[in-house]
Amino acid sequence: MTSTTEQLAAQLSATTLLRFATAGSVDDGKSTLVGRLLHDSKSVLADQLEAVEAASRGRGQETPDLALLTDGLRAEREQGITIDVAYRYFATPRRRFILADTPGHVQYTRNMVTGASTAELTVVLVDARNGVVEQTRRHAAIAALLRVPHVVLAVNKMDLVDYAEPVFAAIAEEFTAYATELGVPEVTAIPISALAGDNVVEPSARMDWYGGPTVLEHLETVPASHDLTGCHARFPVQYVIRPQTAEHPDYRGYAGQIAAGTFRVGEQVTVLPSGRTSTVAGIDLLGEPVDVAWTPQSVTLLLADDIDVSRGDIVVPSGDAPATTQDVEATVCHVADEPLTVGQRVLLKHTTRTVKAIVKAIPSRLTLDDLSQHPEPGRLVANDIGRVTVRTAEPLALDSYADSRRTGSFLLIDPADGTTLAAGMAGDSFAAVAEAPAADDEGWDF
Repeated sequence: MTSTTEQLAAQLSATTLLRFATAGSVDDGKSTLVGRLLHDSKSVLADQLEAVEAASRGRGQETPDLALLTDGLRAEREQGITIDVAYRYFATPRRRFILADTPGHVQYTRNMVTGASTAELTVVLVDARNGVVEQTRRHAAIAALLRVPHVVLAVNKMDLVDYAEPVFAAIAEEFTAYATELGVPEVTAIPISALAGDNVVEPSARMDWYGGPTVLEHLETVPASHDLTGCHARFPVQYVIRPQTAEHPDYRGYAGQIAAGTFRVGEQVTVLPSGRTSTVAGIDLLGEPVDVAWTPQSVTLLLADDIDVSRGDIVVPSGDAPATTQDVEATVCHVADEPLTVGQRVLLKHTTRTVKAIVKAIPSRLTLDDLSQHPEPGRLVANDIGRVTVRTAEPLALDSYADSRRTGSFLLIDPADGTTLAAGMAGDSFAAVAEAPAADDEGWDF
């Protein structure tokens, strides 16, 4: 059996992985930046580059359109825009990356929510000619709401403004002030030209006034080792294993992925929402018994007592159990075409549990221009960010999203056709953070 020390060492080695997302207004050059990043870091296969070169020639372009490395849908190539989230996996000698290239159109803001929900860093692009626009503010608000720990402001197309330092400085100052009001803990501003490759992988000789890191250098060095093993331990049950065979006549295990924290054999636990208690009698990992397991491992827990546990229940340490509630107060990003209204019946999906619910109130909607709250709007439409109160048919064990991105988040779903209506974050929103900018950043380091 692998020792605990060896297991912890393996866990630490996994922190070389960074998940990040790109965001920005349409035509700001997100896909070109990603293509340049992949190309200049030697992360593109020869046949992929040949296909891009051929497609570019077919469109009458003399040089390869690096945006085609990520825009894979036919409609994306024809229109020259990004429609869906494109995930890319690449690595350098210093770190491994999972990249989500998200669309810039307002109607596809929902895709940005998807891409940034698991990101540790978001790159927000701004066209140097246009500066900070409404979609820039929307993406900054979503990054703050999703508690993304690091935000990079990439001021793109500096070649079209003669690489002027005052243009970059003005945009960086405006965006940083806005992000600080939202409570974003860290903003790094980098002037770039994705088309020409300035400050993407290699430093730019045309902007010798800039002394900071390139985009890749920052991605390789930004702290990304969030110790999830020290968070509140949570284990949503996904499946009950009950083989009832001659070999395992009494085996009853509860399978799932550890959402946060660490579980150990002999630890006293509570099953929510029932509140029944027991002790961890065993942990099976990949078919082998272990003494300890942590997030994000998928394991099977065995309990000492034969109690009623089913899919959707959450196993937690008895001394660190969240309160259960049927009244959920949260901030949501509305992502459906149809509006969300007071009195609407919905399904609420939290981890592996889905329950019936009703929207009891929509207290406010965020105004992006000045970050004010529009009271009692009555409904939220596509891409709105607002506060909601939801009453569920059954009690749920939600953490505050500020404490756990995994167990503090949920989805609101249309019961008629299964459409996702809104992505929700339980507890206080970023607005509460913005009111107290002097607070430390530790709560954002999950």
